[in-house]
Amino acid sequence: MVLSLSHDIKTPLSVIDLYAKALEKGLYREEEKKKEIAVSIHSKCEDIRQYVDAIARTAGDEFFDPEVRNGEFYLSELTDRIRQFYTDKLQLLKTDFQIEHVTDCLLSGDLERMVEILQNIIENAIKYGDGKNITLSFSREEDCQLIHISNTGCHLSETELPHIFDSFWRGSNVGTQSGSGLGLYICRTLLHKMNGSIYAGTSDNRMIVTVVIPLR
Repeated sequence: MVLSLSHDIKTPLSVIDLYAKALEKGLYREEEKKKEIAVSIHSKCEDIRQYVDAIARTAGDEFFDPEVRNGEFYLSELTDRIRQFYTDKLQLLKTDFQIEHVTDCLLSGDLERMVEILQNIIENAIKYGDGKNITLSFSREEDCQLIHISNTGCHLSETELPHIFDSFWRGSNVGTQSGSGLGLYICRTLLHKMNGSIYAGTSDNRMIVTVVIPLR
């Protein structure tokens, strides 16, 4: 649990770090934009504070059993959150970021946890892709909505793919990137608690992670 929460802290930290570098380089000149970034930094600091509190509460726990509050939410709510979170960040990294058009629908699950899951996957795409493109596309399968998160620059072999959702497993593409090997394991655990699933594949030098969410 401590390791998983420590992993979660990295996402808001990376946002704070990126905004700090952008402010240092004077990339934002409008006062309104600076205020918006200050609010975002404050929000991410609050996220970190909550994670630290959770670590303190659960440091003695033996098993990873995250809380999921299943309810309902619209797909547009999820995509809007991801678009707002990553548009500026990936623009600064000069990564082409696309969210394809999709017909809105009502989904079953925990919106906050779904945001966390997509953030985990996109952070992996940033770390292990080639930085050229990250795309979210969509499809339907029976009574489920599928979200496909793909990135250019896939360096994983077919033999490694079955292991990427195992806890503490790290692929041959990690290079000098730090990590605990827990991100996709956490995603799978959370999705199972929402009666969803996750799988991965490769195509045309792209890594594709597919999240399956039940329709309401």
